[in-house]
Amino acid sequence: MEHDDLASVAGVFCDSATLEPGATIRLDEDAAHHVRVRRLDVGDRVHVANGAGTRAAGSIVRLGKKDVEVAIQDVARTPRAAAVHMIVPVADRDRMLWCAEKCTELGASSWLPVVWNRSRSVSPRGEGETFGARVRARMASALVQSHGAWLPAARAEAPLDAALNDLPAEGTRFVLDRSGTPILLEEIGAPVTIAVGPEGGIEATELQLLRAAGFRAVSLGANVLRFETAAVAALAIVRTRLTA
Repeated sequence: MEHDDLASVAGVFCDSATLEPGATIRLDEDAAHHVRVRRLDVGDRVHVANGAGTRAAGSIVRLGKKDVEVAIQDVARTPRAAAVHMIVPVADRDRMLWCAEKCTELGASSWLPVVWNRSRSVSPRGEGETFGARVRARMASALVQSHGAWLPAARAEAPLDAALNDLPAEGTRFVLDRSGTPILLEEIGAPVTIAVGPEGGIEATELQLLRAAGFRAVSLGANVLRFETAAVAALAIVRTRLTA
């Protein structure tokens, strides 16, 4: 299956079906709603992503009010790219959702929200199981829209010390800081972990923890960036350099 075969058709997400040529899969009410919004009908071609490296192309064979069935014709499997893990702040809900969407489009491997000291003053914050479900739904939508193959592993929010204990044992660790070395001057080797602090900055005690854990301070320029802007810019740079 060529990538161009997928680029011109609507897409849906399904994380439970086996995507194999010749299979007919049943998708849920959300997928059926998306298909109707796109004004598709029986016989129209769609692509399906499962978020675990497999994308498929098929045709709608039945469209109901609460489900849709797709006959799978072609399947493509994509290997994982070099890992880039994102540590993001628990922050404003809408801005976190936007950040999760864009990090998915750019191929983040995982998403771990951290409750920084300055996260506690934000209201309303993006945290809890219900918000986590919204993050995963936004990521799934972004994956389909961007024709990606791998969904980021979205984890529940955690304090900084717990997050640091859950990192890969090796690789490059960056914390974004205006006083750091320009990121383009740094050597990068996968896996990469990028830590993005909250509005108002990372406190000194938190920076000490990060540095003790092997994080290097890197800069995206002289301006103070919103956390979501910084996360997306840093991820785009790192992902590009790892694939160059």
